[in-house]
Amino acid sequence: MKIVILDGYTLNPGDLSWEGFEKLGSVTVHDRTPASEDEIIRRIGDAEIVITNKTPISANTIAKSPAIRYIGVLATGYNVVDVDAAKAKNIPVCNIPAYGTDAVAQFAIALLLEICHHVGHHGKIVAEGRWENSGDFCFWDHPLIELSGKTIGIVGFGRIGQATGKIAKALNMNVIAYDTQECDEGAKIAKYVSLDELFAKSDVISLHCPLFPATEGIINKDSIAKMKDKVIIINSSRGPLIVEQDLADALNSGKVYSAAVDVVSVEPIKGDNPLLKAKNCIITPHIAWAPIEARTRLMNIAVDNLQSFISGEVKNRVN
Repeated sequence: MKIVILDGYTLNPGDLSWEGFEKLGSVTVHDRTPASEDEIIRRIGDAEIVITNKTPISANTIAKSPAIRYIGVLATGYNVVDVDAAKAKNIPVCNIPAYGTDAVAQFAIALLLEICHHVGHHGKIVAEGRWENSGDFCFWDHPLIELSGKTIGIVGFGRIGQATGKIAKALNMNVIAYDTQECDEGAKIAKYVSLDELFAKSDVISLHCPLFPATEGIINKDSIAKMKDKVIIINSSRGPLIVEQDLADALNSGKVYSAAVDVVSVEPIKGDNPLLKAKNCIITPHIAWAPIEARTRLMNIAVDNLQSFISGEVKNRVN
């Protein structure tokens, strides 16, 4: 069985092993594949198993790659694959759910704590000698924020949202949440409220919802106008949840105190992204999911998905 991995570097830059896949067939690993349909089709060739992370698999690619029997996505999101075209040819598309819950929740809170304390900045200025030369026993040049007693509103209260809420509760924050599907487990962590109420009451808003047509641009000039002055916005979910120019304008005007985003609308980020020049905005390069522990789980689940398919029991099929 021929297996082609189209863009393996992000998952495995060299600190993991493809051994699990290699036990299941003949494996060709490409670190990256250009987003050229002709090149994607060429690299797939006569492979029966196609593994992708962000390389797009279109209906035309599927049509021109008749050997494909299975498509595995090395991520939770699977919008890079035309799942309907795959389904029409009875090709299962399988994703990786729930591998990075704790890692992403931890990172969302890390972004928030960085806004509150600017740990990296203050460590840097000590090394530069600014504390030594200040004449005071303590020294800071950014406002410091205590989170205890403040309200965090979490938009999207699935696994990651709930994990984030638990950490926020441990920091003695008041946790409210909005989700289209409320559940008993979520209600133990947060008070469910409407989206407008969440916007109005939150000191911090953290996004953990999937990207759907209904959530695209959920943070925009109109929703920002409903928020408290000096609100903090965190996004470790999907970049297009935010209208970036609207957020940049709100940061520059001071309506939004600060924002921290691990995701942007086009990745890798483009030089004309308005958030790059916005005041009080932290941007990290889509790494919330990437601790080695989480990537190891992802690899193991991806291999298990394929092993299950070979054995006749398809797991984590999304189409």
